Amino acid sequence: MRQDKNSKTIISPSGKLLLFGLLVFLAVILLYMTCNLRSVTIIGSTHYSDDELKQELLTSKSDSNTILFYLRLMYGKKESIPFVEKITATMVDRHTIKLHVYEKSVIGCIQYMGSYMYFDKDGIVVETSQEKLEGVPFITGLNFNSFILHDKIETENPELFPVILKITQLIQKFELDINTIQFNEDYEVTLKNKQSIVLLGKRDSYDEQIANLKGLLPTVPQKNGKILSIDLKNYMEGQEKIVAKPVK
Repeated sequence: MRQDKNSKTIISPSGKLLLFGLLVFLAVILLYMTCNLRSVTIIGSTHYSDDELKQELLTSKSDSNTILFYLRLMYGKKESIPFVEKITATMVDRHTIKLHVYEKSVIGCIQYMGSYMYFDKDGIVVETSQEKLEGVPFITGLNFNSFILHDKIETENPELFPVILKITQLIQKFELDINTIQFNEDYEVTLKNKQSIVLLGKRDSYDEQIANLKGLLPTVPQKNGKILSIDLKNYMEGQEKIVAKPVK
């Protein structure tokens, strides 16, 4: 490299590359030092609290940096969290990450050898747990031959899964306190909670019966401690008289 009074400084290609690398390095250091993670907002989670998810996801010292935490979530090894299908991340600013949680679709659970098997609308077992989750109906009378995680439950009547889905949707729609859906050998449906038993029978649609349950289910336990039985097997639209009596 030569220079005289009238000439400009000429930088060699290797020098340009070195200078570019230095600028990139300084930019990375600057970003690292100024992007401290201060806030993580979470949407879409119903099974876990925000604190529980943060405890599962923020696991290393580098997660205190917004950029590194974002890159690890989006491109690193995915965390395996029960009942969570996937989590996407968005950088709101240098100090804030927004997480969107996509949960596995669960319509009910059965019990086997002390564990709960949670399944989706197609009868596929999506998760197993030792704990019974709030808001997921417990299904009884569903005779099954075998099950494999992430595979369909083999039952005597696979047509019951659409029925379970519809009933679960109606329970959620009308915000009913129902924790058990029971089928008998004739596939008649009974709904249960701690205070009542609702006999629905077997029919093509349970919409009208379940829609009327909101005002029928007791909100407080009976004084004598007995469970109330509500018979809607033969319920017809517009019917005024409904049989409800304590179980002996």
